[in-house]
Amino acid sequence: MKILIINGPNLNLLGVREPEKYGVDSLEKINAYLLADIAINHPNIQLDFFQSNHEGEILDQIHHARDDYDGIIINAGAFTHYSYALRDAISAIFLPVIEVHLTNIYNREDFRKTSVLSAVCIGSINGFGKHSYRLAIEALALRLEEIK
Repeated sequence: MKILIINGPNLNLLGVREPEKYGVDSLEKINAYLLADIAINHPNIQLDFFQSNHEGEILDQIHHARDDYDGIIINAGAFTHYSYALRDAISAIFLPVIEVHLTNIYNREDFRKTSVLSAVCIGSINGFGKHSYRLAIEALALRLEEIK
């Protein structure tokens, strides 16, 4: 089972950017945590990671994922709130996608409470810090097992 984890703008600054909201772990540390967890709990899952601050690069990754992956986990950052291009790409690939956020987007500024991606994702997990990704991996693995 192959899962692609996509991270959007400013997530490369995790550990530095507003640690009181986003935590002190860098994106690299979060990725290492996820790899260690699946090595123990889900050795049948291969995780690949991609991060970009550029919408077009994220779109390209989503398009290419349809040929190589069983599902996607995406933290689109600020693109979550307005990128209809990402929404259309997710709709077009016919792969299960789970949206994640480190913080509880419903407990933040009003503009962060809207996701244009949620309606085309199979689910959304937010508010659990780095564990949001782990919970999404668990949920996606269960969904993929169901549809086999």
